[in-house]
Amino acid sequence: MLIKPKCPVIAVEEHYWDKELAASDQGFKPELAARLRDVGTVRLREMDEAGIDIQVLSHGSPSAQELSGPEAVALTRRVNDRLAAIVAANPTRFAAFAALPTCDPAAAADELERTVKLGFKGAMLHGLGNGVFLDDKRFWPIYARAERLDVPIYFHPSVPHPAVMDVYYKDYAKDFPMVIRAAWGYTVETATLGVRLILSGLFDAHPKLKVILGHLGETLPFMVWRIDHALKRPGAKQVAFRDVLCSNFWLTTSGFFSNPALLCCVMEMGIDRILFAVDWPFESDNKPATRWFDTMPLSDEDKAKIASGNAKRLLRM
Repeated sequence: MLIKPKCPVIAVEEHYWDKELAASDQGFKPELAARLRDVGTVRLREMDEAGIDIQVLSHGSPSAQELSGPEAVALTRRVNDRLAAIVAANPTRFAAFAALPTCDPAAAADELERTVKLGFKGAMLHGLGNGVFLDDKRFWPIYARAERLDVPIYFHPSVPHPAVMDVYYKDYAKDFPMVIRAAWGYTVETATLGVRLILSGLFDAHPKLKVILGHLGETLPFMVWRIDHALKRPGAKQVAFRDVLCSNFWLTTSGFFSNPALLCCVMEMGIDRILFAVDWPFESDNKPATRWFDTMPLSDEDKAKIASGNAKRLLRM
């Protein structure tokens, strides 16, 4: 399969599991767990069948965000070393985002720098850091280092805080288990983090920090006008919400193959801010994502930017 126009295709939110960090199957179906652990035959065959040239690999949620104690840093380092070996064994097909031990922010910043020197393209963080939103100032040393290294931090969903799940979703979670995950809970949690990152003043302190959000921005492009307008009402501290979102954030198409939603993102954020992703293997097949390119009401030049041009620039690939 070839994307039209013919150009390289880089998918930037494609997950795997490390044997030590994801020691159990977390209740996932055996076939999904097996696909997460595959970084060879099955993954490469499905990439080829869909016309995907490169996957940027990232550890599945919650990655290292629930680790604690003195072993967390050493464990995360081993995880990243094994991922580096996976990329080194297939450097034309794989790149990587690092896992970071957020329970020790200073060590996490050092691990980010170490992995970037190994060729990693940035890092991915998932959900909460041991129950704390990742905008908290204790985590800012990570973002300061990312700014200095000029690499992005990809904020990926994880399950909501237990109290949120209890209050918001308990009435429906049994019959509709995905409501706390991809159907709604993930989006609410990650969009909330995006808003908090901007309100926290992080980008005043680190104006060149680069952030990636998946799933076409977790609703924020659709909401940006209203959020920005409401925050400017008298009596509140002023924040340039739209300016920060459109200057410091990039979006991916992971798990969201909708032309109306894509056009909203293009109109609000600009074509240069959108990166292609599938969300493999949680989206069980790559092909719908690449077939979608043929239906995009965009020019060939703009499609090529989404397919790989924007990722090449942002990730220096």
